[in-house]
Amino acid sequence: MARKFLYFIAFCLILVIGGRILYELFQEELAEIALVPSAAFAPVEPLEANAYEDPKLWHSRPGIGVSDPARWQPAWASDRGVLPTPAEPKVPFAVFFVHPTSYLNRASWNAPLANGGDPEAERIARIYLRGMASPFNAASEIWAPRYRQATFGAFLTDAPEARQAIDAAYADVREAFRYFLSSVDPGTPIVLAGHSQGSLHLKRLIAEEVKGTPVASRLVAAYVIGWPVSTLHDLPVMGLPACAAPEQTGCVVSWSSFAEPADPGTLLETYASTPALDGKAPGNEPMLCTNPLTGTPGASAPASANLGTLVPEDSMEKGTLQPGLVPARCDRRGLLLIGPPPEMGSYVLPGNNYHVYDLPLFWANTKADVARRVGAWKPAN
Repeated sequence: MARKFLYFIAFCLILVIGGRILYELFQEELAEIALVPSAAFAPVEPLEANAYEDPKLWHSRPGIGVSDPARWQPAWASDRGVLPTPAEPKVPFAVFFVHPTSYLNRASWNAPLANGGDPEAERIARIYLRGMASPFNAASEIWAPRYRQATFGAFLTDAPEARQAIDAAYADVREAFRYFLSSVDPGTPIVLAGHSQGSLHLKRLIAEEVKGTPVASRLVAAYVIGWPVSTLHDLPVMGLPACAAPEQTGCVVSWSSFAEPADPGTLLETYASTPALDGKAPGNEPMLCTNPLTGTPGASAPASANLGTLVPEDSMEKGTLQPGLVPARCDRRGLLLIGPPPEMGSYVLPGNNYHVYDLPLFWANTKADVARRVGAWKPAN
């Protein structure tokens, strides 16, 4: 009997070890099977003109009140005492924020909007906005649209349906942005911000809707976080430079966070081979890395320069600010390295990729960076 029990334990170990080996060898294939839709792409009809007049198509916008997720204000950790907060900008400004992928369902290539959309995707989107859009909440107006985003699996395949899904999602973001511009006072400076899929759409939006228009003169900065930006192949098409100084305006901020030892192989391979806005693949060219602790590219700063990291509870719905927790330095590849892995929760991706925490890691510094650039912005003569 004891021998049979030992055989059973050995069999279980083999399954666990074998499963782990299979995962390490075929994790991309397994992810594709689990998340990429098998159904044909269903054409996404353009939204009706002025569809975004409907308040139900916004997660955040003026008038929502205390239930607006972007207006959430985290507290400082109780053992940190009362800490100074950055001065609020004296100039009113408006923010257009595009949230990252929250639709994980493989039932369709694009998230639904009708009848309240996919409940789980909507719940996750609101959590993301609490942690990622809240650093911008010194703004007089924050607008964050719901949109028929491409499902997560669309970013795991080269199938033509994936490109169609991403294009359809962008069309919604573009229409939301046009309504945002029509609703905000034309003299108000604006901040554009997004993360992951939101940043992908933001790059194209800047190139097609901001470059060469009067809107460009109103742009304080574009925070294109969690999606690679090529300085040679993206920025010229966007018509904006990288932010080279902490008080520069009309420029782009971008970073992607990894703890050490970092294994960014998948990210770098995808970045190297995927055409940028000019249609060319960046290859081994480094991506733009803005150090959020200094507001400058290619810099290094100790943890003491970190004004406050938003450390979430595991549900991601709540969290507290802790200063001095995480350092940051840009490496030669354009990755933002944050030292040994900090305890941030259960959503760290393989390779010590802190993608989900790109903005929470530097919550207070991002808020200070926005305030500083808004204070330096001057209207065009």
